[in-house]
Amino acid sequence: MRIIAGLAFAVAFAGSNALAWDGVDSSTGGAVEIEKGNLVRRGETIEIYDSNSGSYRDVDVESIQRYGNSVEVEVYDNESGEYRTFEMEDD
Repeated sequence: MRIIAGLAFAVAFAGSNALAWDGVDSSTGGAVEIEKGNLVRRGETIEIYDSNSGSYRDVDVESIQRYGNSVEVEVYDNESGEYRTFEMEDD
């Protein structure tokens, strides 16, 4: 029984890591995704998918704050030269 429980946990954990982190841009309301494999930490450059522009973009993480059931990620968008705030789902 322990082996089955351990396998179920491993499958669930592996599946959750395969997904992108979904959220919205606070200014535009457009959907954003932080792609799998990005280390979301202050000072890191990460790749996002911006549904408003329909493209992938590199952004620099400026800050991360948890608020209730969401995580606010402030980034600097290298392409547009603007600071942006994302409200990400807290799974």
